[in-house]
Amino acid sequence: MNNFKGTQFPKAVMLHAVFFYVRYAVSYRDLEEIMAERGLNVDHATLNRWVVKFSPLISANAQSRKRATANSWRMDETCIRVRGKWTYLYRAVDRDGQTLDFMLSERRDLAAARRFFKQAIGTNGVQDRVVMDKSGANLAGLQSVNVILKFTGTGRLVKIRQVKYLNNILEQNHRFIRRITAPMMGFKAFHSAAATLAGIEDALMIRKGQISANGSTAFQTFAGLAA
Repeated sequence: MNNFKGTQFPKAVMLHAVFFYVRYAVSYRDLEEIMAERGLNVDHATLNRWVVKFSPLISANAQSRKRATANSWRMDETCIRVRGKWTYLYRAVDRDGQTLDFMLSERRDLAAARRFFKQAIGTNGVQDRVVMDKSGANLAGLQSVNVILKFTGTGRLVKIRQVKYLNNILEQNHRFIRRITAPMMGFKAFHSAAATLAGIEDALMIRKGQISANGSTAFQTFAGLAA
């Protein structure tokens, strides 16, 4: 990754700041003070630029390097405030709580659900079954993806179960996202929200042990994804 070329600060400093922000419940103002305590004068706007620039790049590597997941998925969405309005973070984990995929959408509807399922299957392959709540849009979205699978000759369709209590494991995952985003007091732009959430999801995958660490610390594993 050559995106650090020509930057004022060392790569390790920038990555440490990004990791700290997406892993712990701090605001940019808090992080600015933390950096100052370490003798680094970095304003909160610069810290924001680092998170928005580097988190998606790290996330792409995290997806490609994560451990294999189970073929039984749990899918749901949680609300994220952007520009004072609610947006929707679509998320899927496997039966063991391992992160599969995520997608921020400005709408919660059939089109968004279909887009999420196509993305998740493109990244993780066709799953055996998906458990979801009683959302009609999510059901219709996966059914439309099943139609595509049927006519593309893959021979595999996704079994759908709508049982709310089986999604409790995903609700526990949502809590981590909410705890980290709470001090942020909402996002000012959709693209920065999507980038930041990607970094938070990466930190959560590392916390779950989904990225091979080989004895490294959580930060070292995170930084390794920028290599």
